[in-house]
Amino acid sequence: MNIVPTPEKLVVIGNGMAAGRTLEELFARAPGRYAVTVFGAEPRVNYNRIMLSPVLSGEKAYEDIIIHDDAWYAANGVRLERGATIVAIDRAARTVTAASGKVTPYDTLILATGSEPFVIPVPGKDLPGVVTFRDLDDVEKMQAAADAGGHAVVIGGGLLGLEAAAGLQMKGMGVTVVHLMPTLMERQLDPSAGYLLRRAIEVRGIEVVTQANTKAILGETHVTGVELADGRIIAATLVVMAVGIRPATALARAAGLAVERGVVVDDAMRTSDPSVYAVGECVQHRGACYGLVAPLYEMGKVLAANLAGDGAAYTGSVTATKLKVTGIDLFSAGDFSEGDDRDEIVLRDPARGVYKRLVLKDDRIVGAVLYGETGDGSWFFDLLKKETDVAAMRDTLIFGQAYQGGSPLDPTAAVAALPDDAEICGCNGISKGTIVGAITAQRLTSLEEVRAVTKASASCGQCTGKVEQLLAVTLGDAFAGPARKTMCKCTDLTHGEVRDFIRAKALKSIPAVMQELGWKTSCGCASCRPALNYYLVCEWPEDEVDDSQSRFINERVHANIQKDGTFSVVPRMWGGLTTPAELKAIAEIAERWQVPTVKMTGGQRIDLLGIAKENLPGVWKDLNDAGMISGAAYAKGLRTVKTCVGKEWCRFGTQDSMGLGIKLEKLMWGSWTPAKVKLGVSGCPRNCSESTIKDIGVICVDSGFDLHIAGAAGLHVRATDLLGHVETEAEVLEYCAAVLQMYREDGFYLERIYKWSARVGLDTIRRTIMADAAARAALFDRFLTSQKAAQVDPWGERVAGHEAHEFSNLTVVPALAAE
Repeated sequence: MNIVPTPEKLVVIGNGMAAGRTLEELFARAPGRYAVTVFGAEPRVNYNRIMLSPVLSGEKAYEDIIIHDDAWYAANGVRLERGATIVAIDRAARTVTAASGKVTPYDTLILATGSEPFVIPVPGKDLPGVVTFRDLDDVEKMQAAADAGGHAVVIGGGLLGLEAAAGLQMKGMGVTVVHLMPTLMERQLDPSAGYLLRRAIEVRGIEVVTQANTKAILGETHVTGVELADGRIIAATLVVMAVGIRPATALARAAGLAVERGVVVDDAMRTSDPSVYAVGECVQHRGACYGLVAPLYEMGKVLAANLAGDGAAYTGSVTATKLKVTGIDLFSAGDFSEGDDRDEIVLRDPARGVYKRLVLKDDRIVGAVLYGETGDGSWFFDLLKKETDVAAMRDTLIFGQAYQGGSPLDPTAAVAALPDDAEICGCNGISKGTIVGAITAQRLTSLEEVRAVTKASASCGQCTGKVEQLLAVTLGDAFAGPARKTMCKCTDLTHGEVRDFIRAKALKSIPAVMQELGWKTSCGCASCRPALNYYLVCEWPEDEVDDSQSRFINERVHANIQKDGTFSVVPRMWGGLTTPAELKAIAEIAERWQVPTVKMTGGQRIDLLGIAKENLPGVWKDLNDAGMISGAAYAKGLRTVKTCVGKEWCRFGTQDSMGLGIKLEKLMWGSWTPAKVKLGVSGCPRNCSESTIKDIGVICVDSGFDLHIAGAAGLHVRATDLLGHVETEAEVLEYCAAVLQMYREDGFYLERIYKWSARVGLDTIRRTIMADAAARAALFDRFLTSQKAAQVDPWGERVAGHEAHEFSNLTVVPALAAE
């Protein structure tokens, strides 16, 4: 008879990242050995606290940063006590007592109590409006303050302080960073890198005050300002304390465990009580306390091995730092202080904002600071940790891994050359060997699968490229390629990232984008220049001037080029309606300019085909004189609004589809969009205007109007999705314009609405447009603002001589000659 051993009772105090990683490793090594109870002070599952900054800024939601969901706890038999604070440990009885009075026994206890934010003891520190930045509750308080507007003062110019400042600034608050020391992040950066960082922070519109000692926080019932020791007063509606952390040791101290700065542990992560272990930020090991995630994960791995009976020793960690602020690339590791026994190698590139410094001792790297170009950070970090002799590569060392061995390596070869224990994902402490092993053992073939199994690249995402390179190295031809698609060969950034940077860094010209985002070519290419031009025009409609030389030939000359080199001209006919006078004028113009072909288009307009390029201005002038403007048949913008005759003439019509179509076209014409846009308005569900295969379609019904989006009828044929129902024409105009503006702001260049809808999700669009009145109104207002600059007839501009296009010189980017 087999006797199944009773699982040992393992109690974990703390439900943070260190505890979570320990349990992951333990379940992998010794499944079923322990009956685990976890006490978490927060009413939540385990989430990634290093990603609180993107949650604050709105770039991520809480759901995006969950590490272990409810299903994980259930699958591993973990009893999670949420919102349960442990107030006492009885080591003799081996029990813990919660604030509720509940007593839980243990055989083995793990302390993972983390750290506490340090609050400087100045008058006013307890006022409402003073917050720290350690957990999701803090983030929610900061977001509520940002929603109310006002000015924030962040006390502390370290990692957390700067991330909080950037997040609040992105949420619309004015922000001042107050820092005691002369340079920002002085523990991680030397003065040169600190200077570059300050400049980058200030460019964002964040004020930085260094060598500033906080004297008091002002206010009676709520924060009103911060007073500095020099007498300066900074008005504030929110004060964020981000001056540091200290290990949370009160519980351990009260239990009689050995405590100095942190809970003292040995190399097995055991405290002074053999049945009690500790892990994470609450720990002091060999005199050192750690506040970064990588050491916490290393501790968790060692602790899990010892709990499983495998035996392991933690010998300390060498740490590296990255700043999680969009658009700022920063890396530091080791000790970069000066000394008589040290040498340094420095590379400065002021034009690119790049600074690199390596500190060497006895031909070994002991410190590294990288700003502006951090791709080699993990390689330098690996050399530092292993104390590698770099004498043989000293002359080229500063240029990075790709320049070693006599000839440059491509990125894939460079990552293939890394040793198995090289760290790839710093956020989650994942090595190259772990990733490759998972790819091989579990037959992983995509970035998403690697993320799900190993968590590599699942946090800040900076190591995504390296993970994809490992997939390519490991799978060879079997790797279908990265899901990440960069804008073009000129940059490693995606369309979405470029748009985010344009907004975050307030970039307002193509040269500014290429300079600030590190373009690899001097003037871009046929793929990126039109996209950049569109993104800038869309983002800054009142500031940015359309760069015609960054558009395709059809858009540059405002006519469609034909196979024989002539052009077609299509005047706009509002809603497909015309008059005898317009028809007569078109006929006369066709005769005057000897237009060989006149054709009705599928968009209910007349196309004049076969016009020589030199005759275009004359044709345009004659059409303008007859009261007609460009139909933008060539544009990445609104092409047509197709209508049926509606209730004015049709016995089945339910609404005035012709009148509504004209109003829509007059509202929406002129805007540049990511790709061409076509609308349809059908007077009844019989759908004579084919509205259900348009980008945006309106079906008139007895009770009002059904709004549809995301149809297509080209190479790809797709019926629309129903967005919702409205009752009035005014609502149709507002809702359709809001959809178009949402697409303009979110869509990638050349991405049709149906592809955009599939990418962002119909539910997201429906929720924003149909359910969120404030969001819809804001989109509509931004659209109207944009239209003030957009609704200019290019034919009229050209005829009047106000437009700077040149017919004879269209060669700035030759590849733009064709779409």
